[in-house]
Amino acid sequence: MRRQRGEFRRGPVRRRFSNGFWLLTVICGFAFAVLLFIVFLSRDTTTQPGSRPRSVLSKGPYGRDKVMEGLNVTAEMLNPDSITRQLNDQISLAKAFVVIAKESNNLQFAWELSAQIRNSQILLSNAALRRSPLTLQESETAVRDMALLLYQAQQLHYDSSTMIMRLKARIQDLEEQMSSVTDKSNKYGQIAAEEVPKSLYCLGVRLTTEWFKKPDLQKKFSRNGQFSMKLKDNNLYHFCIFSDNILATSVVINSSATNSLNPDRLVFHLVTDEVNYAAMKAWFTMNSFRGVTVDVQKFEDFSWLNASYVPVLKQLQDSDTQNYYFSGSNDGGKTPIKFRNPKYLSMLNHLRFYIPEVFPSLKKLVFLDDDVVVQKDLSGLFTVDLKGNVNGAVETCMETFHRYHKYLNYSHPLIRSHFDPDACGWAFGMNVFDLVEWRKRNVTGIYHYWQEKNVDRTLWKLGTLPPGLLTFYGLTEPLDPNWHVLGLGYTNVDPQVIENGAVLHFNGNSKPWLKIAMEKYKALWEKYVDYSHPMLERCNFH
Repeated sequence: MRRQRGEFRRGPVRRRFSNGFWLLTVICGFAFAVLLFIVFLSRDTTTQPGSRPRSVLSKGPYGRDKVMEGLNVTAEMLNPDSITRQLNDQISLAKAFVVIAKESNNLQFAWELSAQIRNSQILLSNAALRRSPLTLQESETAVRDMALLLYQAQQLHYDSSTMIMRLKARIQDLEEQMSSVTDKSNKYGQIAAEEVPKSLYCLGVRLTTEWFKKPDLQKKFSRNGQFSMKLKDNNLYHFCIFSDNILATSVVINSSATNSLNPDRLVFHLVTDEVNYAAMKAWFTMNSFRGVTVDVQKFEDFSWLNASYVPVLKQLQDSDTQNYYFSGSNDGGKTPIKFRNPKYLSMLNHLRFYIPEVFPSLKKLVFLDDDVVVQKDLSGLFTVDLKGNVNGAVETCMETFHRYHKYLNYSHPLIRSHFDPDACGWAFGMNVFDLVEWRKRNVTGIYHYWQEKNVDRTLWKLGTLPPGLLTFYGLTEPLDPNWHVLGLGYTNVDPQVIENGAVLHFNGNSKPWLKIAMEKYKALWEKYVDYSHPMLERCNFH
């Protein structure tokens, strides 16, 4: 309905008028204050005719002298008409244009700029040698010629914006190249790390031949009652190694024997596969290690190790798992090559979760990887109090590195609900296991649970460490870091840490028996290899 004339109210109009008047008053007051401030400044900065304006640096407690105190400042540098400074500025700009000209394939112009840069640099060098400023007369030609070239560069659109765009494109191209090279390097490095050197292959073949050719060797290996008793005697120091590498295993045992206070009390339990079983028996029968007891078994003899009990063996029967690890097909490069390595399903890797079944008579045992060197007596490990825990290990977390969230998929609800993402990780390679507690807590059953949950590889991607972190969560006692020093197969390690370390671990791709080994650490391993051994000489070990 249309309003009558009397219904229109005047209140808002009056308020608008009063607000506008107030705003005008404020503006006028502010303008007057600014005017007074300008007048004050003009009085302060007014100079006498012919006098120089005062420098800002001369005001306040920190004058020009104090600012330049200790700086290598010359009068030439402070001179606004300095020819030297002008030439230096031209050279800097010209060098940038040289890069752009080369990127644009304008090699002639790039050559002209470079030639002029050299001319200007010669002038500056001569002036520096005689310790006197450049004069306008001697530098006029160089300044003019360089100015013409710089102007020409601008005409060729070698301006700042073009330069930035070209450099960005170049940086992007270089980043793509670097990414491609890094991927190739990782792939080739992984292949090199997985390759069995010819010398190692030769050693295995020769030892196997030797074993079957010489019945005397087999008779010597046959175990008597006293030997069998040692394998079960819990008063001795028991170690286990699961490996198919004869030489690496030999280094672990030799280094342990060499640095042990009581080598005759050391018992090494070796478990290998069918392929290397004869070679291992031959090597450790032919050689002695200061009285150390060495037993060799093959995992194929363990009747309980079958697909109905072991999740990994069951997964190997799955077609998807077989395609993932063995078919050679790829998923467009989404999964790194190291994640698809079949060795991560090898029983020699997963046998560490079945130690109580492998050694049913033992109560305490030290597990060693085959890529370690022992340089201290390890008997002290058997008196370490694990405080009711199952696993004694050296923790590897430093700030956010090597914590649980680095190994496990915390987007999965099972992982997120059971494990602290900031829990400290630890290392396999040198571990003390209380097998009594292990059996009591059914640790192998815990491992089976998580291994079965990861059949689709959504909890973790590779290796035995992630399932180890899950299995021994809340059951691990931290050891003194000096017991186990890591990183000698991929990074730089503090020499003092190496010197103090009891067990040195060559974890990483650069194993000491490979050509890609880190040379500075290789000697720590090679000192326990007898290269004069007839078998090693025949296989060209050197």
